[in-house]
Amino acid sequence: MLKTLLAAVLTCTAGWAGAQPFTLVVLGDMPYGPPEAVYPPFEALIETVNGQSPDIVIHVGDTKSGSIPCTDEILAEQLAYLDSFAAPTLYTPGDNEWTDCHRPSAGGFAPRERLAHIRDTYFAAPGRSFGRKRIALESQAPEGYPENVRLMKNGVMIATAHVVGSNNNFEPRTPSAVEEFFARDAANRTWLSATFAAARKAEARAMVLAIHADMFEFAFGPPWDPEAFLRHSGFKRFGEALIAEANAFGRPVLLTYGDSHVFRMFRPFAQKAPGIMALEVFGARNMHAVTVRVRPADAYPFAVQPIPNPAAPLIPAQQGQTSARR
Repeated sequence: MLKTLLAAVLTCTAGWAGAQPFTLVVLGDMPYGPPEAVYPPFEALIETVNGQSPDIVIHVGDTKSGSIPCTDEILAEQLAYLDSFAAPTLYTPGDNEWTDCHRPSAGGFAPRERLAHIRDTYFAAPGRSFGRKRIALESQAPEGYPENVRLMKNGVMIATAHVVGSNNNFEPRTPSAVEEFFARDAANRTWLSATFAAARKAEARAMVLAIHADMFEFAFGPPWDPEAFLRHSGFKRFGEALIAEANAFGRPVLLTYGDSHVFRMFRPFAQKAPGIMALEVFGARNMHAVTVRVRPADAYPFAVQPIPNPAAPLIPAQQGQTSARR
């Protein structure tokens, strides 16, 4: 299957020879902790990113830690940070902004109320990016999911889908969470299908898909483990839909996400969908960002490089460390 994918890519490359390269910056799971401690280094990272003049910035969610209250004030401060990036900025919500807000340490809020608040404030003007330079986006707002957006950039489809940690809010012991999960999961899959269809129609060179959740944290990832896939059922149907759509697309797909705070790249479905490459970004302990240089005319269009934050030295991962999410 991989040989077939590469052959298709190489056959079509000539048609994209005129597509101009561009740069994405991706980050997520930050800033975590008391504002007085974490806002200054986060502001330094934003300044560093702005200094590199990327074409688009993507924040993959968790704009605060799970132990910081989910107050209107905190959420408003993070919205202001999204708008402080010079480039057009995309954002997909994380679990710490709403699904986990029921925790006493997070203020004991009702998750669905917090989600409604985010949609009413962050996405008050559907179909517009964040950042100082706002651009028009296509969104799923008519169906009630304004956070799901997409755009074509120089022959590459860039999209977000609202898939969050904490098992995608699939909590069988909480009926309201189950109701929310099933509705959003169905909407996400509809959006995914429509986005790939739009990419095929436009003869897109590749796709970048941004979500929040680490769908692979609990042995869902390589090596392929169907039993783990079933256990981590909040991601099952979305993952299956992604595999099918990526294979039908037949061109490179970069799936970028956060959630587990481990900077890495790998092929999560090496046998089932070899065209999908996963990029997990740095998280709170290492408050850095990642540059994705996109060259649409290349056989493989994505090149990844870290952006060190001068105010946040790299902290080596401890042996056996897999997650520092909370």
